[in-house]
Amino acid sequence: MAGGGFAASGGGTEFEAKITPIVIISCIMAATGGLMFGYDVGVSGGVTSMGPFLKKFFPVVYAKTNDKNLNSNYCKYDNQGLQLFTSSLYLAGLTATFFASYTTRRLGRRLTMLIAGLFFIVGVVLNAAAQDLAMLIIGRILLGCGVGFANQAVPLFLSEIAPTRIRGGLNILFQLNVTIGILFANLVNYGTAKIKGGWGWRVSLGLAGVPALLLTVGALLVVDTPNSLIERGHLEKGKAVLKKIRGTENVDPEFMELVEASRVAKEVKHPFRNLLMRRNRPQLIIAVALQIFQQFTGINAIMFYAPVLFDTVGFGNDAALYSAVITGAVNVLSTVVSIYSVDKLGRRVLLLEAGVQMFISQVVIAVVLGLKVTDHSEDLSKGYAIFVVILICTFVSSFAWSWGPLGWLIPSETFPLETRSAGQSVTVCVNLLFTFVIAQAFLSMLCHFKFGIFLFFSGWVLVMSFFVFFLVPETKNVPIEEMTERVWKKHWLWKRFMNDYDEEFGKGYGVETKNGQAKGYDPHSQL
Repeated sequence: MAGGGFAASGGGTEFEAKITPIVIISCIMAATGGLMFGYDVGVSGGVTSMGPFLKKFFPVVYAKTNDKNLNSNYCKYDNQGLQLFTSSLYLAGLTATFFASYTTRRLGRRLTMLIAGLFFIVGVVLNAAAQDLAMLIIGRILLGCGVGFANQAVPLFLSEIAPTRIRGGLNILFQLNVTIGILFANLVNYGTAKIKGGWGWRVSLGLAGVPALLLTVGALLVVDTPNSLIERGHLEKGKAVLKKIRGTENVDPEFMELVEASRVAKEVKHPFRNLLMRRNRPQLIIAVALQIFQQFTGINAIMFYAPVLFDTVGFGNDAALYSAVITGAVNVLSTVVSIYSVDKLGRRVLLLEAGVQMFISQVVIAVVLGLKVTDHSEDLSKGYAIFVVILICTFVSSFAWSWGPLGWLIPSETFPLETRSAGQSVTVCVNLLFTFVIAQAFLSMLCHFKFGIFLFFSGWVLVMSFFVFFLVPETKNVPIEEMTERVWKKHWLWKRFMNDYDEEFGKGYGVETKNGQAKGYDPHSQL
C-alpha cells in the first residue's frame, strides 16, 4: 500500500498526506496489541476443553465431562470457577483502563502501549508456570491489565497517525490482529491438545509470549502521535513527527488545526465530567451503545468457547478444535474485507448488511440445534454438523467485517480531542464490562437456554440494526477534528445537541454577552 495525494479536510482545505512507510510500519507494530488480545480470547476456550487442564485446575468439571450418566450435553461445562478463568481477564482490563486513560493523556500513546506489553509478558509467565488456580487467575488478571492499557492506547494511536482517507483501513489493523491472534490460538490449541503427558496447555498459554514481545518491541520502535505530543506541549517535536509521517514539509494547515484543538482541550480540566455535557452526549451514547451491542451479537461467546460449544453439540474434542480453527480463519479473511471496504462503502452499509446476515444465521442455527441436539444426544449427523459450521462461519464473517472492527473504529474517530482519552477509556471500560458479563454467564446461559441462546443473541442483533439505521451517522473520510461541523450538526437528531456549540466555541472560543463583550468559556458552565 503506497502512494501519495491529499487527504481532504473540511472548510475547503486539503491536508497534504502521503501514505509513508513509517505510517504503515507504525500502525502494524501498534496493532500487535490486537494480536495479544485475540490470542487471549482464543486460547482460553481451547485450554478449557483440554482434559489435563480441567483435571489439574477444575476437577469437578473434569468429572462431569466424563460422567455420561449424570451429565447434560448443554450443562457439562457450567461452572463459575471455569468461567472466572476466562472472565477475570476482562474484569481486570475494565479496572486498568481508567489508569490507562491517565497514562495515555499524560505520558502518551506509545508509553501506554509499552506498559501494556510489560503487563502481558509477566501475565504470560505466571500462566504458563501455574501450579494452582490462584497463580492461574493472577496471571489472567495481569493479562487483563495489559488488555486495558492496549485497548485504550492502540485505537487512538492508529486513528491519530493515519491519513484521513485511509484511517478506517489502518485502524482495522487492530481488529485484524485480534482475529489473527484468535486463529493462532486455535491452531496452537489444536496441536497442543495432542501432546502426550498432559502439559500441552502450558505451551498454549506460554506461546502468548510471542505477541506480548511483539507489542513491547513495537512500542519501543514507533513514534508517538503528533496529536499526543502537541497535547503534552511538545510543539516542535510534534511538528517534526507530523512532517515525518506525512512525507511532506507542507504540514502547517494540519499542524495549526492540531494546535488549536489542543488549546481547546487544555481548557477542559475534567475530561470525564466534560463527557456528560450536552454537546458530547451523541458521541458518548453511540460509543457506549456500540460496545454493548458488540458483545451482545454473541461473537465473544462463540470465540471464547468455540471448542467447548462444538464439543457440546456433539462434534467430539478433535473435531471441535478443528472447527474452531475454521471459524478463526474465516474471521481473519473477513476482517481483510473490512479493511478494503470500510473507507469505500462506509461504516453504516457494513453494519446494516451484517445485521441481516447475523440475524438469519443465528435463527437458523437455533432451529437446527433445537431439532437435532438434545441433552443426551451423542452427536449431529455429518451433514448437519457441517451445516452448523457453515452457519457459524457465516455469522463470524459478517461480524468480522462490521461490528468487530467498527465497534472500535467509530468511537475512536468521533470524540473531540478534549474528551478523546476519556471517551476512549469509557469505550474500553464498557466493552470489557460486557465482555466480562458474557464470559462469566455464557456457559450457564448455554445450560439453561440450550439452543435458545442463539435466539437470545439474534434478538439483540435486530435491536442494534435499528439503532444503526436511525442513530449512527456516517463518518467515512471525515477528518477527526471536523466531526462536529460535518457529522453531528447535520444529523437529524444529534444536531439538536449542537445548538449551543457555536455559542460555547465561537470566535476566540468566547461567549458573547448581551452587551456585546466576550467572556471566557467556562467548561463546567453546563454541569
